[in-house]
Formats: sequence, C-alpha cells, structure tokens
Amino acid sequence: MNTLLKNKISRFIVPLFSVLLFLSCKKDLSNEGGATGPLPDLETKVTSSVSGFVTDENDNPVMGSSVIAGTGSTTTDKYGFFEIKNVLVIKNAATVTVSNPGYFKGIKTYIATNGKAAFFRIKLIPKTIVGTINAVSGGNVTLSNGLIIALPANAVVNASSNSAYTGIVNVASHWIDPTSTDLPETMPGDLRGISTDGSIKTLTTYGMAAVELTGASGELLQIATGKKATLALSIPSAMIGIAPATIPLWSFDEAKGLWKEEGTATKTGNTYVGEVSHFSFWNYDTPANYVQFNCTVKDAAGNPVPNAFVKISVVGNIYNAGYGYTDASGYVAGPIPDNAQLLLEVYNGYNCNHPAHSQNFATTNLNVALGDIIITSVANTATVWGTVTDCSNSPVTNGYIVMLNNGYFFRQQLTSTGTYNFTTLLCSNTLDVTLIAQDASTAQESTPFNQTLVPGLNAVTNIQACGVSIQEFIIYTIDGGTPISFTYPADSIMHSGNGTTSLYNINGSEIGNPFNYVRISFPSTGIGVGSVQLLEKFISSQINTATTVSTPVNVNITEYGAIGEFIAGNFSGQIVSLLPPGTAYNIVC
Repeated sequence: MNTLLKNKISRFIVPLFSVLLFLSCKKDLSNEGGATGPLPDLETKVTSSVSGFVTDENDNPVMGSSVIAGTGSTTTDKYGFFEIKNVLVIKNAATVTVSNPGYFKGIKTYIATNGKAAFFRIKLIPKTIVGTINAVSGGNVTLSNGLIIALPANAVVNASSNSAYTGIVNVASHWIDPTSTDLPETMPGDLRGISTDGSIKTLTTYGMAAVELTGASGELLQIATGKKATLALSIPSAMIGIAPATIPLWSFDEAKGLWKEEGTATKTGNTYVGEVSHFSFWNYDTPANYVQFNCTVKDAAGNPVPNAFVKISVVGNIYNAGYGYTDASGYVAGPIPDNAQLLLEVYNGYNCNHPAHSQNFATTNLNVALGDIIITSVANTATVWGTVTDCSNSPVTNGYIVMLNNGYFFRQQLTSTGTYNFTTLLCSNTLDVTLIAQDASTAQESTPFNQTLVPGLNAVTNIQACGVSIQEFIIYTIDGGTPISFTYPADSIMHSGNGTTSLYNINGSEIGNPFNYVRISFPSTGIGVGSVQLLEKFISSQINTATTVSTPVNVNITEYGAIGEFIAGNFSGQIVSLLPPGTAYNIVC
C-alpha cells in the first residue's frame, strides 16, 4: 500500500472559474443567474465541471476527502485538490459536498452554466465535542466565544428511529465568525436563501453555527417534534452598532444547497437569541435584493490575468466586502448589492496591501457589466513562460505547472507541447515564487524550483517533471488469487487518523462503485521507517463479511516521509471471518 499524508502547503488557487464572494460581511457570488425574484427552477439540470482545494482548520491541505458534485464523485489529492468534469448538476443550485471523518460537511452552492467551470476553496470545520447535556433533565453548553446551545428536558430523539433518547447528549458545535477573512471558505452554500414568501434573496450574515447532536454510541440525535432548543450567538463588536433588533433565522437545506428562513432571533446586548426546531447549520441574516455583476481583468497588452484577487466593498464600510479570483480568461462574476456605491480593487492576493487597480462604481436595479478592467501599470504584472519535460527529456503533453506565489498556490495546465505562458500580478517590484512541474501521465513531479519574478517577461529554465512520485495505490491478494488494486485517481484512496484509538485507516474504493472497497487499520503509535505495526483490521468487498485478526500480523513500514510525502508498507498474514464456520483468508498486501 502507498498513500499520502497531509501536506503543509496552506494556500491554493487554480486558474479555472472564480466565484466572487460578496458578504455583508461577504456574500458568495455565482457566475451566472438572474437577479432576485421568485423561487427559481430547482429541477432543470445542465452539464458542469468543478474543481477546487480542500484544507483543514489550519489551512493544511486535506487528502482523501470525498467530494460529490451532481452525478460525479472523486477524492482530493495530496494538495487537497479535486476536479470533477462534465457532470449533471441542478442549474440554479448546483452543489459541491466534501466529507471527511471528524469534520462537518463542506458544502458550496453555485449557479451552473454550460461552458463555465466552477472553482472553490473549501475549509473544513472540525466536528469537536464541546460539551454534554443530560437528555432527560436538559441543560446547555456554552462556548468561550458566546455560542450557547440549550436543550429542554426530554426533547431529544434518535434521528433514524424517532424514538426517545434518554442518555447523555454529545454536542459538537462551531461558531462561524461573520467578520472572519475565511468566511467564504468555511460557510456552507452561497448565502442565497429562500424566504418565507418563496422568493430567493442574498443574505447578510451576522453569525452562523454548525451543531450536531450524537448519543453515547455515536448515533445521530435530533430535537423531538413539538420541542424547541435555544441557540444564542455573539454579535461581533464591529457589528453591534449596525445589528438590527430582530433578525430572521435561516437553516441550511443540504438537499437544495440553499438557506431556508425559519423563525426570528432577538438582539439581547451583544447576543442574538432564537429558538430552533432541529440542528444543522444555522444562520442569523437579513435578506436583500441584488443585481448581476461581471468584469474581465487584463494586463496592458490585453492578456487575461488569471487568479487575480478581486475585492468589492461598499464605500465607507470595511466589513461589507467580498473577494474572488478570476478564471483562466480573467473573468469574474456574480451578484452584488443593488443601489449601492462600491469600490473594486484588484490585488496579487488578499495578503497583499497594494492594489494593482482600483475604481469606484455605482449600482442601480440593473445588472452591471464593467467589461475589461485593464491593469495599466506594467510594474504590477509579470508574464511567466517556460517548458516542462519528462524523465526522458521529452515535452510533457499531459501535466501542470504549480506556482507558490505570495502564500498562494496556482495551478496552470500545460499545453500539448509542454509549455506554459500566463500573467500574474506582483505585490511589489519583485516576487519570489516556487514552481513545481507535474507529469500526470507518469505520476511524477519535479523538486521545487525557485524563481524571482520581475515586471515584464520572465523566461524560466526548463523544469523536468521527474524524480518525485505522486502515485498512490493499494495492491493485495486473497488466498493467492488475482491481485486486486486501487490506484488514484481512477480509484479513491483515503488516509485518516483516529485521535481516540490512535489508528491509521487506509481506505480504497472504486469511484462510481462504493461496493468495491478495502479498509486497512493499524496503530499510529511509534510509527516510522522500519517500524512494525500490528494489523488491527482488514475489510474488503471481496470477502464481504466481518473479520478478525486472530493471530498477530505485522505491518512493515518501509517509507514514512514528512508531511506531504508518502507512507508505504506491506504485510502478509491470516484473517478469519466472524461468521460460522470461521473461514480463514490469507492476505498479502
């Protein structure tokens, strides 16, 4: 078996489609779609492609996350990158759902259009148990950030059977700060919601919370019919002065990918308090109308500027700002507030304090198309050109160039002749970047190559995508039969840890056929190159029954790299089915 651990790289952007975020704090902007109006058609489907990067709460890429978009699915690679091409999605509310053990689901929603691909950066929220409540007597859990979850007595049921639950309730929760810079990455959906009158609105958030209740055995719990829990959220100090006295409550509908108005909350001091009838993601928002916006960012020579960081803010309100990235053609679009005075700024990245371009504009109740936004200052742009060859010094015909630029990673597809040519913005007169070339056909990549970019043309020395394997696989036999293999990206390879039992879980499954799978578990304690870990579990669809490791089986760790590198190993031994007659199986992996 050979699978990857998490990589420490913290920022990723790809030159595909950009979702411009505008929240009221920030509101997600989709690439197409009509303005505010009645509930849109949520049945019509179109063909769409979507890609993005998934990170954990510390901005580390998360490998092996399950990603579902429409009729397609995949898993994230060692950079947390995923891509699903040409799948059927709901046109007006296409969703991308990311799942990983120990985290709340990461869900993004967008309006899909034929010919436009969507790109997202998704930051997973840890599903941490923050307290417990006795289901019979009720009680509350209070977080240091002011989030309060209160349950009345005898108000909890098993979510699957609807039977009364009388044990200890484990409360997992996380407050989502509406003023945080990572809000567009962590929040579910795209801050569009269905109001009680059936119309669709954009939402201004004053705070969100993710809440999940589980029982002593890990079973999912919910609030009983006819009962209500109390949910209180702190209002950030910067927003207290503008926070309304009462505010609508919205829950997130995972099936539709949209928020749903359900009740109201009342402002008490610096806190909003409301009652909820179930737990999921909850949002305290004011609804508003919007108009559509688009523009295309180009350099002085008329070349598109991919991955440009675009910021739009309400003039005079630093908290009412949103951010997005241009696609490969320099295009960015989405809904923005109507009847407002706005400021548009274009940056190298959000951690750059000097915009390459800025301009004011106003909106009415009509859609806005600003056309080409020209970065007139040559000092703010650099064109990067180079070639990539494989281990045989032939041009890479199927690969990518990855660039670390001012804390961000960019991913540019190579041409069929192994070349790349793109424009990037500079934050200052020079910019130190790191380039990594990938050969998708041979699963090889280069060692990192450092380059200092200057204004104008930057010709980069040829980079050889060779020497570093990016292949992930699990291969095993049962009773000496035909080898069975799971190899990324044709198959899903997932690595996860369990903090309670200190186990490594290595999972493989066939994409599109989850009934073809394997799972291997062994302790992580003392692991390292040359260590021997005892096999705890081997489950596969070929055996199709619960098994046990009746006699010790040694897992030999032959490779254990740093974060971002490989874990590899092998084992052979016997497992036995738990069902009579206790059949023994000889495994070589």
